Order: sequence, then C-alpha cells, then structure tokens
Amino acid sequence: MLDDADTTEIHPLFAGAPQGTEFRKLRKRLVRETRAAIEDYAMVRPGDRWLVCLSGGKDSYTLLAILHELQWRGLLPVELLACNLDQGQPNFPATVLPEFLKARGVPHRIEYQDTYSIVKEKVPAGRTYCALCSRLRRGNLYRIAREEGCSAVVLGHHRDDMLETFFMNLFHGGRLATMPPKLLNEDGDLTVLRPLAYVAEDDCDRFSRAMNYPIIPCDLCGSQEGLQRVQVKRMLDEWEARTPGRRQVMFRSLMNVRPSHLLDTELFDFSAIFPPEQGDKPALPPILRDPAGEH
Repeated sequence: MLDDADTTEIHPLFAGAPQGTEFRKLRKRLVRETRAAIEDYAMVRPGDRWLVCLSGGKDSYTLLAILHELQWRGLLPVELLACNLDQGQPNFPATVLPEFLKARGVPHRIEYQDTYSIVKEKVPAGRTYCALCSRLRRGNLYRIAREEGCSAVVLGHHRDDMLETFFMNLFHGGRLATMPPKLLNEDGDLTVLRPLAYVAEDDCDRFSRAMNYPIIPCDLCGSQEGLQRVQVKRMLDEWEARTPGRRQVMFRSLMNVRPSHLLDTELFDFSAIFPPEQGDKPALPPILRDPAGEH
C-alpha cells in the first residue's frame, strides 16, 4: 500500500516536496481518495493509454502528480500522456508547461489551436464564454486522444466542481445532474474520466501551493464577472463557513439517490404502487417469509 510505502524514492513530480507531517497527510489523502474514485467507478482497463489534460491550473497539476505517483507505485496499470491545449489566449506563457514537463521526464504533447479568437468572435458582448470555450476545447482533446491512441480523456474536475455543476443544473437547467466520474462520449470510442471526484478543491490548492507548481491563470473565462458558477461557488462557501463539512454531506447525497422519492417517471414505476385489493393478503417483506416461501 502506498500509505505505508517508503518515501525515499519519489516520482520527479514530487521533487522538492515538503517533508512536514501536514503535507504528508495531505498527499496520502489525495492518493487515497483518487484511488477510491478510480476503483469505485471502474476507470482502469489495464494496458490502456490515458490523455491527461493539463491546463496549468492547481487542479490539473494535482491530477497529473497523483496519477503519476499511482503509476510509479505500480497501482495504475495504464500509460499516461500529459496534454496541454494552448488556446491562443493573449499573454499565455507558452513555455511554462513544456519546460515543466520536460524537466520532470513526463511524456507530453503541446497542441496549439486558436479557439480564443473563435470564442471572442462568436459570443456576444456581455455573455459568458464558458459553454463555447469548453465545447471547442473538448472537441480538440477528443481529436488528440484519437491521434495518440488513447482510450480515455482524463480531466481534473474535483468534488467541488461536481457540486457546483449540480446546483447550476438545479437552479438554471431544471434537472438533477452533475459531472459524472466516468462517461462514454457520444461517439462511443472514448471514456471521459474524473479521478479527482472525491477530492476537495481546497486540498488541490494546498497541494499545488506546497509543491510550488507554476500556476497559469485562465484569462479568458476567469476574468468575467457574474458567472453562474461563481455565484454558486459563493453560495456554497457561505454554507460551508456557517456549517463546516456541509459540502461533503451534500456530495454524499449524489451517491445516495432514491428514485422513488423523486418525481421522474422514467426512473421509477409509480403506476405499480397501489395497496392490495380488498380481501387480498398484503405481501409480507421477504425477511418475514420462511425458506419455503410460506407466510
């Protein structure tokens, strides 16, 4: 088990890692939660190749480091290829990620596609860029994955992203849905994986800061005010401040769904719910029946 492993040998992505107890606990928690999500959602098919998407933000650095740690320890039997899609944003530091990955011996591909200009041209003034930007980015990543022989596109979305998406769908989309940890794309040839599904955003932030990774901010959508996601995040922050642990409780609810206590007739057959006809014996629960099936 990694939690008990000797840490004198480490992956280059962990070079210079703090030696304090708090960081070691954080690192173990990140590895434990990532392993749990990978196992719970059956993400691994041994021998596959994963395209690990690296934006240069705290979440994707955390994803890259933890996946390589698991692979380094022999706990993730897949091939990893890091990929950054340079979308042509002004002042994007194009040399940061290639130098970072090369110095640490991480196999990678850097792709330049000017989706920034397309988004700026197509989205009217005052509207948010996220939907179109995300769609263009995803299409390019799918193409790159196919070109590189990858079976999965791996994203750095974490627990808090999933909660925020749930509430955005609830408040603005009129549906109960979020980002799933594992998804088959529409063409059916790639899986989309989110191994950080159980990881808190704050842990990603603490980890990447402690490792002093060269964070690259998003100057396209991150600079816009009034985004729905920003508003939802503020709401969740306020709830968490008033009741610490609220986020985790709400996240657990996404794994504890009761279709019979919702209103979707496609998920539950409400037409079959009636009391027995007069004179009929009510069916007893199985626990009250004998092995012969008699009451």
